[in-house]
Amino acid sequence: MSTATDFTERTIAYNKLLNDFKNLLKKNNLKFTIQREVILETLYNSDEHLSPESLYNLIQEKHPQLNTGIATIYRTLTLLEESDIVTSLSFGAQGKKYELGAKEHHDHMICTKCGLITEFVDEEIEKRQQLISQSLGFQMTDHSMQIYGICKNCQ
Repeated sequence: MSTATDFTERTIAYNKLLNDFKNLLKKNNLKFTIQREVILETLYNSDEHLSPESLYNLIQEKHPQLNTGIATIYRTLTLLEESDIVTSLSFGAQGKKYELGAKEHHDHMICTKCGLITEFVDEEIEKRQQLISQSLGFQMTDHSMQIYGICKNCQ
């Protein structure tokens, strides 16, 4: 159950993200538009990994009056990804799915049959990655783990 404190913290976090986004647009000589804000807001409020098409469909469903084009979504996602505000998972010929990069670190298990993406955190894996990096004299700055297989429902 959500509390007033959770709501306040979430609002503060979103407002910071929105401010960063506005600065990014300004830096790239792009205008801040309601369509671009709705793209960011939809990503922020989603617990799913969204393809550009599913993001477009969500926005059309919730804000049909905005007339947000798919090209605007692709361009905005590219800008957000280049700036590390969103991250993507590549599905080869099926394209990419995006999630907000501001989430806490996690890894992914991806079903190769249905495309289900399951997020997980394993502290032992995190520790082992650090130890392996140190033992090889490697300074790890970031990482991404994706495990591909077949989910329980598809087996």
